[in-house]
Amino acid sequence: MKTFISYSWSSSTHEKWVLELATELRNSGVDVILDKWDLKEGHDSVSFMEEMVNNPDIKKVIIVSDKIYSKKANGRDGGVGTETQIISKEIYDNVKQDKFVAVVAEKDENGKPYLPTYYKSRIYIDLSESEKYAENFEALLRWIFDKPIHIKPPLGKKPAFLDEKQNIELGTSFAQKRLVVAIKEKKEILGGALNEYLTLLGENLEKFRVQQPQKKEYDDLIVETIDAFKPYKNEFLQVLLNFGQYGINEENTSTIHRFFESLIHYLEKDDNTPDRYTDWDFDTFRFIIHELFLNTIAVLLKFEKFQSVSFLLSQKYYVAQNSMYGETLKSFTVFRNYLKSLEHRNNRLSLRRLSVRADMLKERTDSSGLEFRYIMQADFVCFLNAELNKKGDLYSGWWPYTLVYISRSYNALEIFARAQSKMYFDKMKCILNIESPDELKLLIAEFKEGKRQLPTWEFNSFSPGVLVGIEKLAINK
Repeated sequence: MKTFISYSWSSSTHEKWVLELATELRNSGVDVILDKWDLKEGHDSVSFMEEMVNNPDIKKVIIVSDKIYSKKANGRDGGVGTETQIISKEIYDNVKQDKFVAVVAEKDENGKPYLPTYYKSRIYIDLSESEKYAENFEALLRWIFDKPIHIKPPLGKKPAFLDEKQNIELGTSFAQKRLVVAIKEKKEILGGALNEYLTLLGENLEKFRVQQPQKKEYDDLIVETIDAFKPYKNEFLQVLLNFGQYGINEENTSTIHRFFESLIHYLEKDDNTPDRYTDWDFDTFRFIIHELFLNTIAVLLKFEKFQSVSFLLSQKYYVAQNSMYGETLKSFTVFRNYLKSLEHRNNRLSLRRLSVRADMLKERTDSSGLEFRYIMQADFVCFLNAELNKKGDLYSGWWPYTLVYISRSYNALEIFARAQSKMYFDKMKCILNIESPDELKLLIAEFKEGKRQLPTWEFNSFSPGVLVGIEKLAINK
């Protein structure tokens, strides 16, 4: 990459500094053109400068600016002044503005760089400070070779929920904003604001009910409708994150429990279900409600609200008498349902994914404000809790879909890694409804001995012992 260096003969010290810079660039693969090397006796210096600035083979021009250079450039004085007339015109005429860069070699007593007036509003590279020289020299090389650190990512597809056809309004926005303010400011209306928001969300979820279309693949409609719910999932997530940061009490936790309880009727046939229906008609609700529950547990674990997690995982959920579930009270596992439509989609489109559901959960977590590792941690805790608290026919199991992404992990998840401390373990053990690590050790032994079956995705699974860090639980004070 041919690069010309323009500078002022300010002093022998400065000339030496420029020569060393040019040498470093040459050693880094930059074909530097410098007057001390390339301007010979008998050559016309003005003609040389014009050629260096205008020659199409010179791809980059470095303007080494110190106090003398900026003064001469502004006064159009001497050789620098001549170069300035050429360079400034090129800079103003050059639409791309990627041929010239100022390298600051000196600053004034206030720390401001000496720069020519024509360059004042442009981005420069500062090599005047030794402690930042290496970092900024790399920036100079990246500019010369057009290899920036930050590369603009490729343009993705417009989210399906922005499609006007899927623009489903729940009318929860104002209530959610009022609730967030109440949480942050600990207002007395907090309880009422939470109940108002969750009631609106629960009742208006009906708008996301789908039925088999006539001229469309049913799984396409289900995925599009789930996608349309994403803004409301993120809206709900912001409520949870604020609760995590500013505090959640027993009353708020109970209200959230009742909210999820109110959603159970969406998971099966109820009074709003048409006479003719298929099991797929409930898959949109099954995905959405499972995702909301998983996000709730994930955020509460992230902020170590262990008592709230314990409440949501231990308290039963009331099911109406006319329910097809049979029992009046169900465990939290009622929110985990198999979605046949997504299995069909995987086969129909030949996606060859281990879990389309896990893929969707991960994609919907990205850029949501909550790292996916917290979702996986919540999924694992739900799985462990369900396994540890099996009770007869009430148990329906918790399949930890997202752990397909953690199958090769060799480290304990965060809350279990922290639980090496006995004090921390004693705080968090309530989420599993256990008293000592021995209960977990017994469970993990049953998995190893084949007495219990681990979830698998083809040949992939996960190690509960590793994710728990079982050998180190509660070993420290």
